[in-house]
Amino acid sequence: MIKQTAGIHHITAIVGDPQENVDFYAGILGMRMVKKTVNFDDPGTYHLYFGDESGSPGSIITFFPWPAAYKGQIGSGQVGTTTYAVPEGSMDFWERRLTKFKIDYEKTSRYGEDYVQFQDSHGLQLELVERKEGKNSEWSFGGVPSDKAIKGFGGAVLLSEEPTKTSELLEKVLGLQKIGEEGEYIRFKSISDIGNVIDVKKTVLPTGKMGVGVVHHLAWRANDDEDHKEWRLHIANHGYGVTPFKDRQYFEAIYFREDGGLLFEVATDPPGFAHDEPKETMGSKLMLPPWLEGKREIMERTLLPAVPRVLEEDEA
Repeated sequence: MIKQTAGIHHITAIVGDPQENVDFYAGILGMRMVKKTVNFDDPGTYHLYFGDESGSPGSIITFFPWPAAYKGQIGSGQVGTTTYAVPEGSMDFWERRLTKFKIDYEKTSRYGEDYVQFQDSHGLQLELVERKEGKNSEWSFGGVPSDKAIKGFGGAVLLSEEPTKTSELLEKVLGLQKIGEEGEYIRFKSISDIGNVIDVKKTVLPTGKMGVGVVHHLAWRANDDEDHKEWRLHIANHGYGVTPFKDRQYFEAIYFREDGGLLFEVATDPPGFAHDEPKETMGSKLMLPPWLEGKREIMERTLLPAVPRVLEEDEA
């Protein structure tokens, strides 16, 4: 069976204080908080989703904010860097914006592309790259206009305990095309125009430790429920242990850990984020699945604030 994922569906990370998380991704990066819900496996914790105006697959970064959690350590078996694509000609705007918010950054290049690298407020490694491909976001917030806004994922840099085996999985199981090798990196590309470029680092680093500032998992796209069933069989037939289907309300999910130690998910594009609240007001209310609705009152009383707001630097 020949299968090709369109690319990244979402990336999920662990962070600290939820309001600090919202201030960074909405207030500074200008992304839309498309959903405020809870971790279905740990309902005392938020699950916050950020993306473009509609939370399109390939634009979604999600977070479990655990304020009391230990600091993580980025290393092998993890996503090392999350890459965001911005419109061509907008990098000067983003450099000025990072400077405005006193965020240190560095510049580097890979495969003829220039990257601006920095950390979020909890230590997650991020980078921006200009890309022509992929539609512009229609969302604007604070000091970020839509013509400069983040389009979605440019891709990710993977740190593997077995770079050769991870590379084989990307090409032979997930159907990405190998573009080439340059220095420390092997590059792969999927068929989508966003969330489509994966760089695997050849050097094996010490094994990472889960905690604040670390990516928990990366999810790949499935077209629909039928395609999802095919993906589960396809992955199992290649010798990977894969979970049963899990209902995440906004997509169906399966999970497996590949030989290089990374936790991968395959998630369906539908039903998306507007099926339980109007698209115009997404992210403004705590949304709960039916089995948790009876606990709404206590959750709203105990969960910490997590509200998108225009920051002082943009009000000046």
